[in-house]
Amino acid sequence: MHGDSEYNIMFGPDICGPGTKKVHVIFNYKGKNVLINKDIRCKDDEFSHLYTLIVRPDNTYEVKIDNNKVESGSLEDDWDFLPPKKIKDPDAKKPDDWDERAKIDDPEDTKPEDWDKPEHIPDPDAKKPEDWDEEMDGEWEPPVIQNPDYKGEWKPRQIDNPSYKGKWIHPEIDNPEYTPDPNLYFYENFGVIGLDLWQVKSGTIFDNFLITDDEKFAEEFGNETWGATKDAEKKMKEQQDEDQRKKQEEEDKKKKEEEGEGEEEPEGEDNEEEEDEEEEEKEEDEDETEGPLKDEL
Repeated sequence: MHGDSEYNIMFGPDICGPGTKKVHVIFNYKGKNVLINKDIRCKDDEFSHLYTLIVRPDNTYEVKIDNNKVESGSLEDDWDFLPPKKIKDPDAKKPDDWDERAKIDDPEDTKPEDWDKPEHIPDPDAKKPEDWDEEMDGEWEPPVIQNPDYKGEWKPRQIDNPSYKGKWIHPEIDNPEYTPDPNLYFYENFGVIGLDLWQVKSGTIFDNFLITDDEKFAEEFGNETWGATKDAEKKMKEQQDEDQRKKQEEEDKKKKEEEGEGEEEPEGEDNEEEEDEEEEEKEEDEDETEGPLKDEL
């Protein structure tokens, strides 16, 4: 088998980076792989989990994780196996006089006569500089400022539209290309189980695969296999975490002690330097004492 091999059903978790953490449920229908229209989130912790897909003869399905239902529904509703039952009527058109505007401008509302004001006006407090030379600098114009009386663009108030008919909905008709299929669930043979894997780290374990037509037996099988080891697995993981925590604490403590010993060495050097300085001062004092004695002799 290879990546392009045909299959009946692809089912299982897909974790790829922070953005993809879902359960794939893909059916091959008439040579085409059809994906589920729902997003089923998978488990993304470090523990083992039990994934179960149930496909029933009434064209319904159920997805379980750790023997708990997480999704269910109709095969026809949740996959695009078939064309839609209804389509928009190609002969239907929105009437020309159909008004979808809920609000309209009030025809009786008028703009006040004093509404129009310029957005910017010359600064009344600005003065031409004393050294302004119009022959050299041109005609002086005061800077402009925001007009405090400016009201913006005038718009008439809105009123309810008396001709409003609501949003026009395109009528639908039965799709002539739609034909129900009572055997969406059916496959003639399941002869092989394959694993489609792409990993960037080791440690993933797969075991206890089962294909059966007995839902109760499948649930019991899951409890006897995954169910029998899940608590021990969790306990072992907790013990590993505790051992790792203690090991890290010991390493941190040892590192801190080594750093402390390294800091004591400079103190010894400082003491030696102080002793050397004291000896030098003592020698200088002796030299000064011997000097005057020689002069007396």
